Amino acid sequence: MCVLAGGRGTRLGEATRDRPKGLIEVAGQPFLVHQLRLLAHHGVTRVVLCVGYRGEMVEETIGPDREGIEIAYSYDSPGLDGTLGAIRKAAPLLGDRFLVLYGDTFLRVDYRDVADRWARSGLPAAMTVLRNENRWETSNAAFDAGRVTRYDKERPSPDMAFVDYGLGGLTAAVIDLAGDDTAELSLLYSVLAARQLLFGYEATERFYEIGRTGSLRETDAFLRGHWANTD
Repeated sequence: MCVLAGGRGTRLGEATRDRPKGLIEVAGQPFLVHQLRLLAHHGVTRVVLCVGYRGEMVEETIGPDREGIEIAYSYDSPGLDGTLGAIRKAAPLLGDRFLVLYGDTFLRVDYRDVADRWARSGLPAAMTVLRNENRWETSNAAFDAGRVTRYDKERPSPDMAFVDYGLGGLTAAVIDLAGDDTAELSLLYSVLAARQLLFGYEATERFYEIGRTGSLRETDAFLRGHWANTD
């Protein structure tokens, strides 16, 4: 499992001035602790944390293991590498097939079922999607018959009813399919969808995330009141 936790969190203003986004306190603990606890609940035993901004603080706080999960660290270059660049740099630690999770999301989905159904699909990459219809964010994906058939984060079309849920999967063979200088994972997903290579898994529970002040408050309230309902 690869967790992308290297962003600066600039939309959170002062909250990330002296700490990375994953260490912001949410419901009494650093957000990454909640995320790792959820992954452990679903049977994850090893995580590679891709860190960048104040990455040493993440490693010092989280350590080499947490919640029964072995944790390895991959550090971005000083200028940060982007989400796909971070994965490319961490590739020696990830193996031939791995799930990818954004480090600012809390997702109530069956991670093991995602991995199993993706493997059975025979496709080289995966994306979880949620029927969104512009409710929580601008919808950016088209999903049909177990595949994400179109995906465009920058220029979504009005007929897209689904949104990238925040959990995907990659095989090592496709990491550079969008070009070895492509920095963002979203661009690779677009290429994979266009080539009909992107397995789609439909999630049913809304996502929570901490990328903005308003959503941070929502996530804090959810985790304080509903932590038991994460399976």
